[in-house]
Amino acid sequence: MQFSESWLRSFVSPRLNTDELAHLLTMAGLEVEAVEPVAGQFAKVVVAEVLSTEQHPNADRLRVCRVNVGAAEPLQIVCGAPNVAPGLKVPCALIGATLPGISIAPTKLRGVESFGMLCSARELGVSEESAGLMVLDADAPVGADIREHLALNDNSITIKLTPNRADCLSILGVAREVAANTGETLALPDTSAVQGRIDDQRAVLLEAGVACPRYCGRVVRGVNARAATPAFIQRALERSGVRSISALVDVTNFVMLEQGQPMHAFDHAKLEGAIHVRHARPGESLELLNNQTVTLDVRHLVIADDARAVALAGVMGGAQSAISLDTTEVFWSRRSSRRRRLPAVRVNWGWAVIRLTASSVAWILICPAAPSSAPRRSCCKSAVVRPARWWRRRMKPCCPSARRCGCVLHG
Repeated sequence: MQFSESWLRSFVSPRLNTDELAHLLTMAGLEVEAVEPVAGQFAKVVVAEVLSTEQHPNADRLRVCRVNVGAAEPLQIVCGAPNVAPGLKVPCALIGATLPGISIAPTKLRGVESFGMLCSARELGVSEESAGLMVLDADAPVGADIREHLALNDNSITIKLTPNRADCLSILGVAREVAANTGETLALPDTSAVQGRIDDQRAVLLEAGVACPRYCGRVVRGVNARAATPAFIQRALERSGVRSISALVDVTNFVMLEQGQPMHAFDHAKLEGAIHVRHARPGESLELLNNQTVTLDVRHLVIADDARAVALAGVMGGAQSAISLDTTEVFWSRRSSRRRRLPAVRVNWGWAVIRLTASSVAWILICPAAPSSAPRRSCCKSAVVRPARWWRRRMKPCCPSARRCGCVLHG
């Protein structure tokens, strides 16, 4: 589980620094594997606007730019990025700035003076890949510190979860754990219902109600799939290890990471008839979003319409109903899976044997101390603690003396 520290602190912000927060999570059972800054160490980098560009007189691949950095006069900066153009807002390292491995000073490039450097995301340590200058939003304030504008004073935290802590597979789950261990107030996001403006509905038929007892959906019309994903959502996803794809896909991933509730978006216009939650038919095939075609059988749970399977439930959506940049109608959906009853588990820790079930009290055999009322054998002083008489079964010996003599405790 990877997430942004600033995203976590938007829900609960204890008076702990990053190292203390990581220690708290580890001691709470959420082992912190890594804490990494989201950007390199740099200073004196500001938001700049490219006012004009001219061809360099002595180099084909360089351009001489006039750049507004919020100072009294524009700066002259020589830039070789292929995407530099008038009107762009980009990061600019001023004279005296220190970037990872670079110090900025006045220089001459092919005989033309340059007083700064326009930066790519890779040069700032924000990304490993770069195809040119890092282009900022059009409303970015010129002269603002880039670290503050992009919230780069942040860390990406990776925790190693054990199977019993699925409740922390979301930002809210981790935030609840932090609030419980520090006593701080948990600020929950607003999840009030949104009043519908259209009456469109799509029928849902639960034909596999045991495997999926609940399936919900909502029709949304008039969406603009080409709209840019808000910057705060892009940052949250990228710092959680999820690639930003498009606004509609990013929203589903954002909700999943924040709330712990997986969602899926279908192109409403590509669905035919009602939604069927059923088991796959023998030999039925489905082309997934990764362009891989799989052959299904009755063990697989699928989401289907009246014509075909459109998603492999809980795994991946189908390509035929996928949203695209031309999508204008969306069917948002979420499902609930069956909660399986845990089988009885016998765990041997050497000094104790614990038998657990999902609905019963543990029966613990502790060696070697024993209360006087506990049943015992002369050669083995193991104690039996039975809070409830829910199980009577012959147990194997657990202490060293029992292994030697072969005695057995009875419930």
